[in-house]
Amino acid sequence: MTVGESSISGIRRDPRRWVILGAVCVALTVIVMDNTILNVAIPTMQDDLGASPPELQAIVNSYVVVFAGLLVVAGLIADRYGRRLAVIAGLVVLAAASVAAALATTALWLIAARTLMGIGAALVMPGTLAILVHVFDPGERVKAFAVWSAVGSAAMAAGPLLCGVLVEQWGWPGIFVINAVMATAAVALIAWLVPESRDRQHRSIDLFAAVAITVAMASFVGAIILIPDHGPLSPAVLAALASAVAGAAVFWIRQRRARAPMIELSLYRDRRFAGASGAVAVLAIGTGSVLFILTQHLQHVLDYSPLQAGLAIVPLAIGVVGASPVGARLPQRIGHRRSIIIGFTVTAAGFAVLATLTPTSGYVAVAIGLLLAGAGSGLASPAVHTTVLGAVPPDRAGMGSALNDTHQQLGIALGVACIGSIAAAGYRYFAPPSLNVDTGSSLGSTLNDLTADQQHLIDSAHLAFTQAQSAAMLICAAFALTGALIAWRILPQEGRPD
Repeated sequence: MTVGESSISGIRRDPRRWVILGAVCVALTVIVMDNTILNVAIPTMQDDLGASPPELQAIVNSYVVVFAGLLVVAGLIADRYGRRLAVIAGLVVLAAASVAAALATTALWLIAARTLMGIGAALVMPGTLAILVHVFDPGERVKAFAVWSAVGSAAMAAGPLLCGVLVEQWGWPGIFVINAVMATAAVALIAWLVPESRDRQHRSIDLFAAVAITVAMASFVGAIILIPDHGPLSPAVLAALASAVAGAAVFWIRQRRARAPMIELSLYRDRRFAGASGAVAVLAIGTGSVLFILTQHLQHVLDYSPLQAGLAIVPLAIGVVGASPVGARLPQRIGHRRSIIIGFTVTAAGFAVLATLTPTSGYVAVAIGLLLAGAGSGLASPAVHTTVLGAVPPDRAGMGSALNDTHQQLGIALGVACIGSIAAAGYRYFAPPSLNVDTGSSLGSTLNDLTADQQHLIDSAHLAFTQAQSAAMLICAAFALTGALIAWRILPQEGRPD
């Protein structure tokens, strides 16, 4: 039986709905962990693969950018051919690509494998929320979304911990082996438990437009990554920007001419959809880069092992899980708008604490900053997802979920590219001439060239990195506060007309 082709109300009271939620959360865990699971492995991968800072950013972003670029068309595929089928197909692609990534011997190989993983993740993500929309009635949906948000945020935070364990036991390829195993297990659960659902309207799917917008996103992010080493007016940067403009123009033209466009631009005239989407996208620019930078501080400045670095990030997961139950109840008491503003402000406070780190700072400041950042996410996420999807017709849940995730994933990609590039440029700016830091240098590469008897140079490198890190964290805090400001100015107050 399929939902959308028959009575929706019949399936929304499925007695297995909470078990179905569990199966969906397993699939969600796989794709969300892939966003952060590499962060602790970055120093090890840099040594093993000889990867430069731009290549490290590309290894992280190749997954995120393709994920974001294909989410909308993947949501349409899920709506048209079935959410269950799309999730299973995506998990199979993800598992196969993970095996390829585990066998990588060069940075370019790993970037290509991560790109394929992004395709698989894009097929999975829209179906997860869309399935929940159809098996839960509106009264229970906010609780289901709270669980979904908590699992997703906890998986994102737990990624570095699992990474630390795997890197110490099997090296960085072990990350992808476990990823393939988890994806395979998720396939079995989804196939066994989840009912099929689809959109009755059967909208057309424009793969050319999907490729065009993905190229636009990847080119724009690539240009940002290249700027610190090549300059804003270099041929490579200008070519990437031209590609981004061309891809975006092609997408826009095809959408304008289509009788049934992939994206319903009218949604952005809804203050709930536009406000929550804009707020979460801006917040993601800050949150997407924090672990990318902080794990380097933990391993290079505090000299933590990969496992210790993973354990050090656990307060982020504790904050998310601990605050999520409160976040699920908060909208009923103070409204969605205020819940989002409070959550984003708490996250900004966490980033501000992380901005105070120096080479001599202990772990307490790290733990407090991560705990606040996680708590803010737990407080805001249920309200954000409920607000966005509440503005989308149930039959278009796949598309609405895809847009919701696209905003967040694009923000993460821009964060890693933007804030990561700022931190890299800042390190080279603050480094004294005695370190001989040049284009492409990073703290890791600098430390590899120094010996134990050059402690004064090591201290100088640590200081330069933490100064750059502080500037980056303050920018992250500013993005979080901007997200709160967007929610305050655009989202309607509960009880008032839109």
